[in-house]
Amino acid sequence: MTVHLPTIKQLQYLVALRQHGHFGKAAEACFVTQSTMSAGLRDLENSLGIVLVERTRRIVRFTALGEKVADKAVRVLREAEELAELARAEGKPLHGELRMGVIPTIAPFLLPAMLPRLRKEWPSLKLYLREETSQAACEALHRGQLDCVLLALPYPCGEVESEVLIDDRLFVAFPDGEAPQGSTVEVDALDETRMLLLEDGHCLKDHALSACNRPDLRAHAAMMGTSLHTLVQMVDNGLGVTFVPSMAIEAGILDGTRVLAKPLRSDNGFRRVALIWRRSSPRENEFRLLSATLRRIIGGLVPEAPEKVFEPA
Repeated sequence: MTVHLPTIKQLQYLVALRQHGHFGKAAEACFVTQSTMSAGLRDLENSLGIVLVERTRRIVRFTALGEKVADKAVRVLREAEELAELARAEGKPLHGELRMGVIPTIAPFLLPAMLPRLRKEWPSLKLYLREETSQAACEALHRGQLDCVLLALPYPCGEVESEVLIDDRLFVAFPDGEAPQGSTVEVDALDETRMLLLEDGHCLKDHALSACNRPDLRAHAAMMGTSLHTLVQMVDNGLGVTFVPSMAIEAGILDGTRVLAKPLRSDNGFRRVALIWRRSSPRENEFRLLSATLRRIIGGLVPEAPEKVFEPA
């Protein structure tokens, strides 16, 4: 009996369709026409002898069996990519394409200064970046859409390996005239009714609350912001106080404001910036080499857990 095996291309079409939920968007993501994708999926269904997708004019609905096949397709594609990576990794290190995820509370503060230095040291590396929240980045990593992620730990990201790059100190940012006396800020001095936090999905909020060990800060937060830049502007307008990591301050997030930032006094008043990757990845040696390079670059950009107060210019 002849077994007709699915092709890699057909599996890519199936996974893309489930991800986007729309034939046109999925075809665009796969760089093919909609008719080509539709025909490829029909061939897949015919070869397997099952219906994977129910098609109507308005929606695309996967059958129960189609969902199971799509889950398996994700794993097959990831294994196929790792097979190719294994062969490629035997050649030059950090050569060719690398898909890196970066969370929003790291990307705008490290990348502008980090990337030129990285290109200089590894000119053959083609780095494709994707900015996503911690949860989305971890999911993309395990789906095989990303090779590695610049993440702030601790964060539950499943079966991964990691290399710590730097401990990034947490500061408390105050409006003009509201900062307490002293070079650091005691946890008990924080007013929960004045606290401005990032929205859920940003791990910086959880790191800051964990450092404070005060559940009331989450419960009584005055406002949730979509980005650190938004929160800093709110603080500058006297609406409350917020947490800001050292790397953001060093990158100039307080420039042009009257915001005063002081280090949070806490045994774990920092977040640990790390490079993470799947434990099954055959590129572990490359990622450790990349981590060493990033650690050296970032160390020159961000002081290790600084104690100084950042005053408005």
